[in-house]
Amino acid sequence: MARVTADPQRFVNLVTSSPLRGPADRYLPWDEFRRRPAPEGFTREESWFVLRLARNSMRRTLPLVDTNGKPFTYALPDEALRGIEAVNRDASGQIAITEQVTNPATRDRYLVSSLIEEAITSSQLEGAATTRQVAKDMIRSGRPPQTRDERMILNNYRAMRRIGELRRERLSPELIYEIHRMVTEDTLDDPTASGRCQSPEEERVGVWDGDQLLHEPPPAHTLPERIQRLCDFANDETDGQYVPPVVRAIALHFMLGYDHPFQDGNGRTARALFYWAMLNRGYWLTEFLSISRILKAAPAQYARSFLHTEQDDNDLTYFVLYQLRVIQRAIRELHNYLDRKIRDLQEVRRNLAGMPGEFNHRQLAVLQHAMGNVDAEYTVQSHMNSHGVVHETARKDLLELEARGLLVRHRVGKAYAWVPARDLASVLRQRRSKRSTSQGGKH
Repeated sequence: MARVTADPQRFVNLVTSSPLRGPADRYLPWDEFRRRPAPEGFTREESWFVLRLARNSMRRTLPLVDTNGKPFTYALPDEALRGIEAVNRDASGQIAITEQVTNPATRDRYLVSSLIEEAITSSQLEGAATTRQVAKDMIRSGRPPQTRDERMILNNYRAMRRIGELRRERLSPELIYEIHRMVTEDTLDDPTASGRCQSPEEERVGVWDGDQLLHEPPPAHTLPERIQRLCDFANDETDGQYVPPVVRAIALHFMLGYDHPFQDGNGRTARALFYWAMLNRGYWLTEFLSISRILKAAPAQYARSFLHTEQDDNDLTYFVLYQLRVIQRAIRELHNYLDRKIRDLQEVRRNLAGMPGEFNHRQLAVLQHAMGNVDAEYTVQSHMNSHGVVHETARKDLLELEARGLLVRHRVGKAYAWVPARDLASVLRQRRSKRSTSQGGKH
C-alpha cells in the first residue's frame, strides 16, 4: 500500500474533510475497498487510512488472542447493529412464527428435517460426497452407514441432536472433546485422534489451498490454555465486558477454527459449538436453521471472512458481519420452507376435506410426502426417526394407512416397508367420495 502523506496540514484536511466516517459506511476489507473509486481529492490509500482511524475508534477488545498474544477486536458499525437486532428479534421467539414449529405435536418433524440438512451440508463442506437423498434415506431409515462419507454425516446428525440436549450446560474442554469425538468417530486415519487436541509430538495441521498455506494454527503445547480461555469466554467468565450474545457465538465459531486444535473435524466442531452458544443464550429458533447450507453455497466467501480478519489486524468484524448475513438468510429460508410445507399440507388437507379427523398429523405428513414422491419408501424405523415416536405408534400409523389402501406393504429382508399406492391422488378422491356418499345416505 502506498505511503500516506506526512504533511501535517494535509493530514488534518484528510481527517476533517473525508466523507468516510466509519459507522454508517460499508465495512469493506482492503481488497474490496481498493477497487472502488476514491473520494474526490484523495487517493485510495489516504481514504483507507482515514477510514481505519474511524474504525479504530469503534473497535472493542476481546479476551481472545492470536498466536503472538495480540487480542482480537470487533466493531459494531450500523450494518452489524441492524444484523444483531434482526437476529435477536427473529431467532429468540419475539416474532410470530408458524404453529407448525411452535406446536409440540408437529415441531419434531421440522426439527429432524433441519438437523438432517445441517448434518449433510456441514459434512459436505469438509469433503463428504454422498448425495443429500441417500444421506436422508440413511438417517430416516436407521440403516448403518456404508462409507466414510455416510459415517461423517450420521456422526454430525447425532452430534447436532446432542447439542440440543447440552444447551443448558456450561462449555468445558471436556464438552468440546465430546462433540469432536462424536463428529469424527470411525472417520479418522488415526482413531486415537478422535476427541483430543493435537499433541506437541504431532505435526500441526494447517489450513491449505493447494500448495499455499492460508493459516498456521498456534503451537500444540498452547492448546490446553487456549481451549480453557475459549470456554471462559463462551461462559461469560472473562473480564465482565458486555459482548452481544450472537457476537459471542460467532466469535466462538471463529476461534475454534483459528486454533484448529484437532487433526480433522475442526470446521464441523466449530459450527456445532456455534449452535450450542446460540441455544445456550436462548436463540431457540437456531435449532431449526441450517447455516452450513448457506456456507456451502459460497465456500470461498466463508474462507475469505476468516482471512480478512487475520489480514486486517485481527479485526473480527468481517467474520461477524458475514455470519450475521448467513444467519439472517437461514432464517428467511426457514420461513420459505415452512410456507411451502404448509401450502403442501393444505393441498393434501383439501383433498382430504371430505374425511375430517380420519388422519393424525403424522399420517398427513406421510401422505403429503407421498403425493410428491411416488418412489418413496417408509419403514417403522424411518417413521419413528422422522416424528420422534415409539415403535408401536409408528407401526400403527403405517398399518392404518395400508388398511385404507393408501400405502402398499412389501417385505425388505426380515422387515417390512411401505410405498405409496399407485395413483394415490385418485385413491384419496375415491375415499372422499365414498365417505361423502355414506354420510349423505345417513341423512
